[in-house]
Amino acid sequence: MDKRVEIAIIGGSGLSEMEGIRIVDSVTMLTPFGAPSDNITIAEVGGRLVAFLPRHGRGHRIPPTQVPYAANIWALKQLGVFWVLTFSAVGSLRQEIAPEHFCVPDQIIDRTRHRRETFFDDLVVHVSFAQPFNAQLRQVLLEACRAEGVTTHDGGVYVCMEGPAFSTRAESQMYRAWGGDIIGMTAIPEAKLAMEAEMAYATVALATDYDCWHESVVTVEEVIRHMERNVSNVHRVIKRVVPLIPLGTEAQNPASEALKCALTTHASHILPKHREKYELLLAKYVDFDGSRR
Repeated sequence: MDKRVEIAIIGGSGLSEMEGIRIVDSVTMLTPFGAPSDNITIAEVGGRLVAFLPRHGRGHRIPPTQVPYAANIWALKQLGVFWVLTFSAVGSLRQEIAPEHFCVPDQIIDRTRHRRETFFDDLVVHVSFAQPFNAQLRQVLLEACRAEGVTTHDGGVYVCMEGPAFSTRAESQMYRAWGGDIIGMTAIPEAKLAMEAEMAYATVALATDYDCWHESVVTVEEVIRHMERNVSNVHRVIKRVVPLIPLGTEAQNPASEALKCALTTHASHILPKHREKYELLLAKYVDFDGSRR
């Protein structure tokens, strides 16, 4: 792909199923962290190029723990992406967040255990993760969801569990006591890696059911029905939100400098092979002679 793609969508609703878009390319990529979940589809949406990556691969074949999150984010960074919009199904931990409601969370509780959480195995890098979701992108997503008539909750705590099994009732009650609002399996380490890659990241969580704290009995048929309606709403939101993304404001967005004070390893101790490996992320901070810019 010769032209930079500035917007990416990670989710499970295929762009090929959306009306009113034009597929431009399908890109196969390889990164220092392996291959992404699948080929990346480049499409034109509202006159803008968008990279679409199915998080679990086509056919939903990759379980949450095994998703190649690092390869996914790295590949999008290679394409030139800054704005990362994500969509994921979640269970609701609050009565007011009903099935088929959307939530644009602003915080995360990390309950994962078996996932790569950083690109930097060879260096010491501490990014701030106090605000895991990009405020500017959150507002754009919120505006688009509400403009499409979807009941959307502004803010909330996303509990990211390991899976693949769902919570016990005791765990579900505990997450509610902690202040959790929704529960899913994919925001971590995706959000952490996007922060390390200096990308603006935000998610729309799609409630499919109440988690097991709730007294209601959930059937597979109900969940599938809610998911189908959510996908239809997501397609409308995507077409609404892409033209709203404020391209050209990246330099003013805090995400663009997430690594500025994060690299702790002294420049003189960064080996040439590591400078080469991390050039995509660190080139604007570390010269090839090892000095800090």
